[in-house]
Amino acid sequence: MTGLRGGAHGGGAYDDRTYGDGTRAVRAGLPEPAKNEPTLPGPVFAAHFHLPGEPTGPYTYGRDENPTWTHLERAIGELEAPGKDVQTLVFASGMAAISAVLFSQVRTGDVVVLPDDGYQALPLVREQLTAYGIDVRTAPTGGNAQLDVLDGARLLWIETPSNPGLDVCDIRHLVTAAHAQGTLVAVDNTLATPLGQRPLELGADFVVASGTKQLTGHGDILLGYVTCADAGLTASVRRWRKIVGAIPGPMEAWLAHRSLATLELRADRQCANALAVAEALRGRGGVSGLRYPGLPDDPSYKIASAQMRRFGSVVSFTLPTRARAEGFLAALRLVDEATSFGGVRSTAERRGRWGGDAVPEGFIRFSAGAENPADLVADVLHALDESAA
Repeated sequence: MTGLRGGAHGGGAYDDRTYGDGTRAVRAGLPEPAKNEPTLPGPVFAAHFHLPGEPTGPYTYGRDENPTWTHLERAIGELEAPGKDVQTLVFASGMAAISAVLFSQVRTGDVVVLPDDGYQALPLVREQLTAYGIDVRTAPTGGNAQLDVLDGARLLWIETPSNPGLDVCDIRHLVTAAHAQGTLVAVDNTLATPLGQRPLELGADFVVASGTKQLTGHGDILLGYVTCADAGLTASVRRWRKIVGAIPGPMEAWLAHRSLATLELRADRQCANALAVAEALRGRGGVSGLRYPGLPDDPSYKIASAQMRRFGSVVSFTLPTRARAEGFLAALRLVDEATSFGGVRSTAERRGRWGGDAVPEGFIRFSAGAENPADLVADVLHALDESAA
């Protein structure tokens, strides 16, 4: 991995690991300065490259490598594992990244452990793994319950905080137990982002995420990535990407890299807004099951505060009925009813409408954006009052 300018390869006096998150986000992945060249080169649109003689060099065919991906991959690697020698591979979506890790690492007869309260598409992944003769075991994220079904597993898949329930498990504890028996560990870091937690520093073999969400933050890019420190494991994931062709477009990769510059600014405001919304909801009539890892009385707070540096933008809670939840969403003025999260514009949805999550009919997943905190809290409380009338 190439370091930040002035760090590992720029000849400066500072080690990459000493930079703050904001500095790293602004500078990550940029090429060395060159006179009359842009700070961040524009997207390279190319299916093929000039290639006389033997096929050597980094760029041969557009399905395999692209200079625009390279800059973004270096940037994400610098955020996920500052100062470490890691490799990142970008994908067309978060699900493409998830699939690449799972299907490149397991074979018929292997055991895989998944969370049973994770991302909505994981049950579909489970069906496909089972169809390939892979034994899939599941357990909840909370209480490190996946340890109970870990024996003999080839790969443990962790999602923390879980989506949408926001339970948190102890990554280092699970990794230690898994590695003791030769089990690989992948951590879905979508909700936390590398500014919230760094699973590779906690011992994980893979960190996987959807860049569609808070990492890029504007709700206009589909992207995923895998970061790994082991060259052999990375090569197998890269091979899967080549076979399946689940690659991002250069424009999406360039937009994603551009968006990283504001990641700390966005994350700090969104996390503060999420905490403000959660605190405003605490004790409100008709609100139950309130979860936000940054609340001191949240069941996950102790573990989250030990391994996370930011608690994310998502708050979850339950209203008494489906009708009440739909009335609440309809009464919001500053919040879009949408199924994603992590954007600069707040979003919320009644998660049960999809049918894939084991949540009550009135369950709300709320993603705090970058609006003025007082305005956002006032809008939420107004919607609660109006939907209760």
